[in-house]
Amino acid sequence: MTTVALMANSLHYPEGGGHRWVYLNWALGFRSIGCDVLWVEWADPRRLRGDFGKHIAALEAHLKPYGLADRVALLGGPLADTPAGVGSASMDGESLAAHADVLVNFVYELPANLIRRFRRSALVDIDPGLLQTWMAQGYLAVTPHDLHFTIGETVGTPLALFPDAGLRWIYTPACVSLDAWPADGAVAGAPFTTVTHWFSGEWVNDRTGWYLNDKRTGFQPFLDLPAHVSQRLELALHGNTPDDATELEALGWRVRKSFDVASTPWDYQSFIRASRGEFSCVKPSYLRLQSAWISDRTLCYLASGRPAIVQHTGPSRILPENRGLLRFTDLETAARYLKEADDNYDEHRRAARMLVEEHFDARHVARRLLEHALA
Repeated sequence: MTTVALMANSLHYPEGGGHRWVYLNWALGFRSIGCDVLWVEWADPRRLRGDFGKHIAALEAHLKPYGLADRVALLGGPLADTPAGVGSASMDGESLAAHADVLVNFVYELPANLIRRFRRSALVDIDPGLLQTWMAQGYLAVTPHDLHFTIGETVGTPLALFPDAGLRWIYTPACVSLDAWPADGAVAGAPFTTVTHWFSGEWVNDRTGWYLNDKRTGFQPFLDLPAHVSQRLELALHGNTPDDATELEALGWRVRKSFDVASTPWDYQSFIRASRGEFSCVKPSYLRLQSAWISDRTLCYLASGRPAIVQHTGPSRILPENRGLLRFTDLETAARYLKEADDNYDEHRRAARMLVEEHFDARHVARRLLEHALA
């Protein structure tokens, strides 16, 4: 049996039920092909807020329904190898590396002395274009791995609008566990929704200068959308101010606190399944970088048989333009696609599920990545 050490990045965010799913879909994918999966977290004290014990308890509780609570290993802070102690798989860095066949790593800042202990190591880039830009500009130093995967279709190709940071990148789709996210009947009259961080204060520097890279900025050109459609629109937000909520509600959006509706993996799933579909804009970087990025959240909507109307992030070999996944470029197209998805709902619901079955099934994605990593 192949043992995969999956280095997640969720311990610092115990209220992020959706954020756990970024890594949970991968973990379930590896387990579905017969792997022993160790869920590893980097216990970086610079990022942990409040009671450390509560972070551990939340992690255990969130993983228990999926059979992973006793497969957790916590490693200490920067450059440390001391175990922080939870689950039957708790071990220091040396023992962890000896036990695992491969490290599948989502933590860009992981120390070199830990990565080099593993027999095989694979980095998975889930911020395509941004990660390479940060590396090329010297804002982030990423230790070389045996293999470097990315969910951006253009990364490391002649089509890329950004550097490759001197590494060879292998495209892998993002993934969703189809067993964990079955499709079911939609709720008639339910809203089109999304869950997101609203304001992050993240700035990015490109050839044109610095720009603010958050969802608040991304949504600005589309704030009047409720006036152009009959469909209900709802945002579950974190990082917004009361004034933001007041402004959005005055424009016709319903605003909820993401921690109220999506603070656990199962609450997040329930929120998505209670939706008619997804409507979301992207951060400005994904418009500029044109990497054909798709959100892990959007894949969860699609797998559930919920059409997704999302902002266009560039030409793609995989992503459709207007079937199941409908990708808009302006306010008029966004309004038209919402009406199209609602009017022809069954067609788009089936197409949404078919898209993830064909391209984003965690079972197949995990198998292909492992074949590369262990070759």
